[in-house]
Amino acid sequence: MSDDHLDYLKARYTGENEKAIHDEHFSKIVGKVIDKNGKRAAPYTGLPTFLDAPYRPIDWADPDFSGLDVAIIGMPMDLAISNRNGCRFGPRALRAIERIGPYNHVLKVAPTFELKVADVGDVSFRSRYDLIGCHQDIEKAIDAIIAGGARPLSVGGDHSISLPILRAVAKKHGPVAMIHIDAHCDTGGPYEECRFHHGGPFRHAVLEGALDPRHTIQIGIRGSSEMLWEFSYDSGMTVIHAEELNTLGLDTVIARARDLVGDRPVYVSFDVDSLDPAFAPGTGTPEIGGITTREAQALLRGFAGLNIVGGDVVEVAPQYDATTNTAHAGAQMLFEILSLMC
Repeated sequence: MSDDHLDYLKARYTGENEKAIHDEHFSKIVGKVIDKNGKRAAPYTGLPTFLDAPYRPIDWADPDFSGLDVAIIGMPMDLAISNRNGCRFGPRALRAIERIGPYNHVLKVAPTFELKVADVGDVSFRSRYDLIGCHQDIEKAIDAIIAGGARPLSVGGDHSISLPILRAVAKKHGPVAMIHIDAHCDTGGPYEECRFHHGGPFRHAVLEGALDPRHTIQIGIRGSSEMLWEFSYDSGMTVIHAEELNTLGLDTVIARARDLVGDRPVYVSFDVDSLDPAFAPGTGTPEIGGITTREAQALLRGFAGLNIVGGDVVEVAPQYDATTNTAHAGAQMLFEILSLMC
């Protein structure tokens, strides 16, 4: 390094300039995150909320979501699970994860500072034993969020929560497009005489007119349940198996998704079991051969600019993960979807 270059760096970054942020974009972000005294809120203090967003308590008898762009809501319900239960603890686990964000260095946004976003607590369920009743409570809650002018970003819970959410979203937008990242297509028929379970929400969403299958893409599909996903193919959904990601490449998959969705209202659903169990063991139906956390981030970031009207992260069952890696990954994917909403 030349003496001139060293002198330049000393002049720019020492003395009165020691605390200066010269890059205009970075300076703007830092000005939102760090106060004028140079203090930044410690991630391990205070009331834990999703992504450290402000908490807004909701009176569900008279809910008020006015002034919000995005309402992040917990749905601690796993009555529709088929294998290992426990994802009712998912929302609490994601709230406890620290150091997610606030800045997304790829999308160049700090969503909790650039959007009016709040953690609005959990859906108020009428009964912990009534699956259909829980679905009705979810739909009512999402109805209220949308009526209040906000977009819903939900944290499950099992994947059956997506059905009542899509019912509510479709009331405003009509049949929506969907980007679905998962190990399973979740378009199965009745299991053991039950029509509503976490393996079939998107079949019902199509048949009820809430989801447009021709503009739906399912990414990361794998495992032994392929014989149950006939509906995905017959209805016109695009299915990308996990094995195809290596041959097609992420850029091709992203381009195909963007082409399918276009400028339509799109819902983003992320099941944490899309990730390989090496990255997310804490889930009810783990499948080896899954995508990595880096691939999942790249996929989601590739959807910047789409008209995202809602999203969810589901199936985190923290008790099967001694490392908290699954909740950490789930919280990061929640942050990526929120960043897209920016």
